[in-house]
Amino acid sequence: MKAFATLYETLDSTTSINDKVAAMVSYFRESTPEDAAWALFFLSGHRLKRFISSRLLTLWFLEAADISEWLFEECYVAVGDTAETIALLNDSLGPKTIEFDSSAESDVTLAGWMNDKVRRLESASEEEQKNTVIGWWKRLPQNEVFILNKLLTGAFRVGVSQKLLVRALAELSGLGQSVIAHRMMGHWEPTGLFYQELMMTEYAESDVSRPYPFFLAYPLEQEPDSLGPVSDWQIEWKWDGIRAQIIQRNDQVFVWSRGEELLAGRFPELEEAAFRLPAGTVLDGEILCHNGDAPLPFSVLQTRIGRKSVSKKLLADAPAAFIVYDILEYNERDVRQEPLSERRNLLADALQSVDFPVLMSPTLQVHSWEEAAHVRQESRARQVEGFILKRLDSTYQSGRKKGDWWKWKIDPYSVDAVLIYAQAGTGRRANLYTDYTFAVWNNDQLVPIAKAYSGLSNVEIDRLDRWIRSNTLEKFGPVRSVTPHHVFELAFEGISESKRHKSGVAVRFPRILRWREDKPMQEADTLDYLKGLIHVS
Repeated sequence: MKAFATLYETLDSTTSINDKVAAMVSYFRESTPEDAAWALFFLSGHRLKRFISSRLLTLWFLEAADISEWLFEECYVAVGDTAETIALLNDSLGPKTIEFDSSAESDVTLAGWMNDKVRRLESASEEEQKNTVIGWWKRLPQNEVFILNKLLTGAFRVGVSQKLLVRALAELSGLGQSVIAHRMMGHWEPTGLFYQELMMTEYAESDVSRPYPFFLAYPLEQEPDSLGPVSDWQIEWKWDGIRAQIIQRNDQVFVWSRGEELLAGRFPELEEAAFRLPAGTVLDGEILCHNGDAPLPFSVLQTRIGRKSVSKKLLADAPAAFIVYDILEYNERDVRQEPLSERRNLLADALQSVDFPVLMSPTLQVHSWEEAAHVRQESRARQVEGFILKRLDSTYQSGRKKGDWWKWKIDPYSVDAVLIYAQAGTGRRANLYTDYTFAVWNNDQLVPIAKAYSGLSNVEIDRLDRWIRSNTLEKFGPVRSVTPHHVFELAFEGISESKRHKSGVAVRFPRILRWREDKPMQEADTLDYLKGLIHVS
């Protein structure tokens, strides 16, 4: 645990990419396979289910430290994180009582903690859990108390990307980054054996369900004609759904989301169709709802997201389809290094025996970028978000890289709305009001329509925070209602009718574009205007 806590502090305290990579290489080089596997598990964003709630930890700490709840809450407001607040106040439990023997908690390895201590809490009674955790707090130093609390609550996160983690492992092993990234995909258990196989030069793949890392398009920020002749590019519609891979291997079908979630049973019509694919096929594409003629709005797909069992009525009301972009494996052969033009031919061959609901993504045939821009104006009418541009000679890479794949999205919707509520952020922003609720006019009433927390500069956040504190009308726990005054232009990617929202509308991915200090709140937009956008094509 001590070594892992030191690694966390290093990663959290530096913004240098090279320093982060060097710290991880050093840690993995000096760790046992068992410790390395658990560190890899947490650094790659995997989390165990929550063993103990933050609220329960707080109650135990208040009892053990004998401090008032109001004092703890004031400290929490300043810190913004329960695990860190307990760690910072941990000295109030008294001097550390570490026994200097092999069983002392601070000397136990990360694997020892996870396998022999933390996981055993699951079957313990609440009283046993409390006594055990308080005992750990009394014997561990502050930085390890923080890590422990994060692991117990299933909330451990660290400021390192998957890309940097893969880079560190590739540097240590001598393997290519694409090899490491692929081996880390899918579900795996944090065991010493898994880590050893991950780092092997020669490796026989045994998991038939394992997907490939996704290749992601980069936002196009320049004019498309800067990319060269349009004839060098494949132009596809950017569908609004769930990015996924369908795998057909050994007479088994697996559907994986981009978030590495196995969607078993969620889309049975797609699994059934995938059995007709040639053996050893992996497809990349988008899951969306489709009536056979055209895609349906994303709001229809939302009725199926999260459903682990699907009724006949839902299958009829929200039929799913898979729009295929690419083929990654053909006849059990990895074809990602073939040029896109060749992969497209292989994809057409693989889909010969498959029809709806598995469809090849159509390409746009145009003679100029100007013609493409004109067709792009049809995006909203087609229920799409614009174009994806792919260089015809591009290989299928992993992660988001500039150069070969670009997303040329349509301009977002926008609305001028009034700030009515504010809430403090978390972590480093816990002492600032950074999460905002905005409203538009419905006759003479302001109706909330969106929450947003991104888009303002640090200077603007500081200014607005001071104004919020001076113009608070009421407090509702961590939320403050403020005097309606300031207008902000919000951008969002989609809008639909919603029975769950008081306004009757739901917007997707709202964010702040700018602070409209030039505009009085009486001139903010109306609910009728917002509802009108639902039918804009």
